[in-house]
Amino acid sequence: MGSTETTPAPRKGEGHDTDTTDTTATTDAVPHSKDTQDLAGLEAGLDALDTVQTRRTPLRQTLVQKVLPPITAVVLVLVVWQVLVWAEVTDSYKLPAPDAVWQEVENAWRQGTLLEYIWTSVSRGMFGFLMALAIGTPLGLIVARVKFVRAAIGPILSGLQSLPSVAWVPPAVIWLGLNDKMMYAVILLGAVPSIANGLVAGVDQVPPLFLRAGRTLGATGLRGTWHIVMPAALPGYLAGLKQGWAFSWRSLMAAEIIAQSPDLGMGLGQLLEAGRTNSSMSQVFLAILLILIVGIAIDLIVFSPLERWVLRSRGLLVKS
Repeated sequence: MGSTETTPAPRKGEGHDTDTTDTTATTDAVPHSKDTQDLAGLEAGLDALDTVQTRRTPLRQTLVQKVLPPITAVVLVLVVWQVLVWAEVTDSYKLPAPDAVWQEVENAWRQGTLLEYIWTSVSRGMFGFLMALAIGTPLGLIVARVKFVRAAIGPILSGLQSLPSVAWVPPAVIWLGLNDKMMYAVILLGAVPSIANGLVAGVDQVPPLFLRAGRTLGATGLRGTWHIVMPAALPGYLAGLKQGWAFSWRSLMAAEIIAQSPDLGMGLGQLLEAGRTNSSMSQVFLAILLILIVGIAIDLIVFSPLERWVLRSRGLLVKS
């Protein structure tokens, strides 16, 4: 008889174990693949949040959003002004027409005095503001970081900030005389408290975690102030600088209006007072408009770019 080969029967459960293993592996792979997809989706979402749109804003959109509104406002003011003149709501010597003020601009330009008026006041204001910046910044840091100093002079700084700067003009004239020193003293007394208080407010808003992290990394003393405190307090400090410039400019105008001397030259404040003395409302309006234009120009040229840079560096302003 020929021998018959028989295949050994599988042991109990052997075939079922293989199927179970394959099924388990497949079942484990499905959640793992799903987790991977979820993680990839999350990373893609975070990347999308971090991605900054760098496309340039179209020129037409820029003109419509940023140039057209102020031009429209100026045109409306001129129209209302001219309508009031035509309606004769008051005497012509009290409310001059826009063309009369423009005639004053042309006369000052022909005489070569227009830029002189502006430069005299702007140079004084900027130099006084820089001095206030050099004094107010370390003073604000000391007040913010030293409790005893804060308790001693903190209320005084707040009181000086609320004091009208025009109140300092008479004592400054008596102490220093009619010269530029008097002008700078009035500017300092008006601007230093604002800059110092702005920096104090900024330092108070620095999260304590930043300070502890800086100390852990060895940033203590002046190094910690430069690398930790000042960058974190920059928004409040910048707000104080803007307010300090506003106080500087207003203090200077008050000093120039009150203090009159040939040695002081002719600034915008003196131009305003000269218009009042000569009963020339067109000259008065010219001085007011120049003071307003200078204030707006300094804000647009200096402080607005700084503010945008600070906001953009903190992810609060998208580049356009």
